[in-house]
Amino acid sequence: MAFLKRPLDLIASLLLIALLLPLMALIAAAVRLILGPPILYRDERAGLHGRPIQIAKFRSMSQATAIDGQLLPDADRLTFFGRLLRQTSLDELPQLFSVLWGDMSMVGPRPLPLRYVSRYSARQATRLLVRPGLTGWAQIHGRNAVDWPRRLEYDAQYVEMLSRITAPLTDLWIVLATIIQILFQAITGRGIAAPGVATMQEFAP
Repeated sequence: MAFLKRPLDLIASLLLIALLLPLMALIAAAVRLILGPPILYRDERAGLHGRPIQIAKFRSMSQATAIDGQLLPDADRLTFFGRLLRQTSLDELPQLFSVLWGDMSMVGPRPLPLRYVSRYSARQATRLLVRPGLTGWAQIHGRNAVDWPRRLEYDAQYVEMLSRITAPLTDLWIVLATIIQILFQAITGRGIAAPGVATMQEFAP
């Protein structure tokens, strides 16, 4: 059923971009007004088969620096507005264009930094056999609050599930569960990051 995934991604991303474009414009204006330029945070991540892709998010941290000119720690630069963007996952909306272009899928392992590729075990590296996604099996099992070994195991499990005839239903379930989780995290703030840190912890095997 894997042949259905890309056409469904294309249709879903087109519909969501058309529906959410006014909201994205409002968020972009708010980021520009509250945090200043640039509006987007861009980063290079590992895509399908580990090839480099560019992802974009609405910027959620200020560019505040210390006396020596170095950026302050993430926790000190994450404003209330930025935390709100993350809790509601609205900062991820620009990645719908990555789905449209084919760099990402609606559902799949989240795109992680390129430097992690050489750190994966053989099983963990199977996450690179599919396009990274906006949401995934690991995201509905705790997102960034889950430790790295379990998170990457969930990604490997998802790749295995894609070979089953029920794969489209699995993706549908992940999407529905993601909506519920976003509502939960918007209220509680849980799942955005590991306990005690402001952003995603570094992966070290």
